[in-house]
Amino acid sequence: MLVLLAGIFLLHLTSIILLLVATIDNAWWMTKTVSTDVWARWILTNGTWSSNDLPSYYHQEYLQAVQASSILACIFSSIGLFVFVGQLFTLSKGQRFTFSGIFQLLACLCIMIAASIYTDIFHKNESDGWYGHSFILAWISFAFTFISSIIYFVLRKKTAN
Repeated sequence: MLVLLAGIFLLHLTSIILLLVATIDNAWWMTKTVSTDVWARWILTNGTWSSNDLPSYYHQEYLQAVQASSILACIFSSIGLFVFVGQLFTLSKGQRFTFSGIFQLLACLCIMIAASIYTDIFHKNESDGWYGHSFILAWISFAFTFISSIIYFVLRKKTAN
């Protein structure tokens, strides 16, 4: 059981790191000279990257929804990790992993909302670029947070007996 708990802890920690990198790093949309994230646009001129504001044609409401959802996913997943560690020592066996699973499920939904809005709204008419590694990490962290939330709910059932 100790190895299983360590594996779950590492999965959860990996999810948090992926969420943070996806939220902070500047590679949601890439071209050869432009790197865009949910906060700014970086343009390569004369071999140096310079930060610029996002274009005015970006829908601010949707952009703020992506930003808020990404931040909430990081917060919920981090709280879930602390709750997981706290629950190991304080709650009885049948209730142990319920709150951790709920926080991970909330993080999963938030990052899914952020990545879905970004996919649907932004860069539809841009054909010369591609989705960057931060965008891909957001979807991978969605899968990791979903898997860990399912594991928490399954473990709750197994430890209830």
